[in-house]
Amino acid sequence: MAAGLRTATPSPDVFAAVMATGVLSIGARQHGYRLLSEALGVLASVGLAVLVLAVAAAMLRQRRAGLWDLSDPDVALGLFTFVAACAVLDSRLEHHRIWVQVLGLVALVAWATLAVLTVRDMAAHRWAQLRDRAHGAWLLASVGTSGLAIVIAQMVRFTGQHRWLVVAVPVWLIALAVYLLMVWLILWRAAHERPIRDGFEPDTWILMGGLAIATLAGDHLGALVPAALTGTVQGITLATWVGATLWIPPLIYFMLHRIHQRPAMLQFHGVWWALVFPLGMYAVASFATAEHLGRPALQTVSLVFFWDALAAWAIVVVAGLRRAFTRGGRPARAG
Repeated sequence: MAAGLRTATPSPDVFAAVMATGVLSIGARQHGYRLLSEALGVLASVGLAVLVLAVAAAMLRQRRAGLWDLSDPDVALGLFTFVAACAVLDSRLEHHRIWVQVLGLVALVAWATLAVLTVRDMAAHRWAQLRDRAHGAWLLASVGTSGLAIVIAQMVRFTGQHRWLVVAVPVWLIALAVYLLMVWLILWRAAHERPIRDGFEPDTWILMGGLAIATLAGDHLGALVPAALTGTVQGITLATWVGATLWIPPLIYFMLHRIHQRPAMLQFHGVWWALVFPLGMYAVASFATAEHLGRPALQTVSLVFFWDALAAWAIVVVAGLRRAFTRGGRPARAG
């Protein structure tokens, strides 16, 4: 088992597990489950450290060949899970100034690097080629960018330097623009190839999760921007929450349809983390929206989705551990 872990090659989106665990920690804190929140927060923090070390070790082992093909758009886009993981933990540790600053700086550097790589990689392909490859995980670029907006908002809160809002608000708008671009590519592919006849892959849930984290980012920014912009930011934030809500029924339908068509997909794959995170983020975003609108009923919606996300998290964890400790003790490839 230990030898297998040392030689496992992590996938670029391996940090999705940290994203999911961290956002559930935030949700547990919102609903008053302090001990559960602390436990999940510790797991997310330790998980991030362990995965960073695992990736570093894998890079050292394969330093000549390279761990990943950085000319592949899937690689750069998948690595946005690292930015989002840092952002989620940054939000979870909002009362610890040093960690807010450290994680914020790391997220900013990682985002800037990945943004350059993504633009370069996508510019090397024609639109039709991008269409044929587009899938739900490409929305991680929007998720990571919204996460960065949250990180900058946290920094503004701590430092009182409101001039950083000149960066935070455009970053949030970029996240929304990236979301629209990726959704256009995904829907164009759906119209061209009609893959929805077999249902949706789990990562398609990021269609909802991308808007949910944009809602949370807007909630953070709405409390900080000048009064002249408050109405606009709040209006966009409410629209993103409504958009995320409207995605849920078709996602449930097409997911169940895919499970019916291909029952084998219920076996553990790292892509299932792409379902857990959106559920947890929708719970957190709905709680923030409930407070903003003064609608206690939405807190009940948040609570329901929190427990749904926690149940999904537990199932994925158990399935992952079971796969890791079976089949001759060989762990599954991360991600």
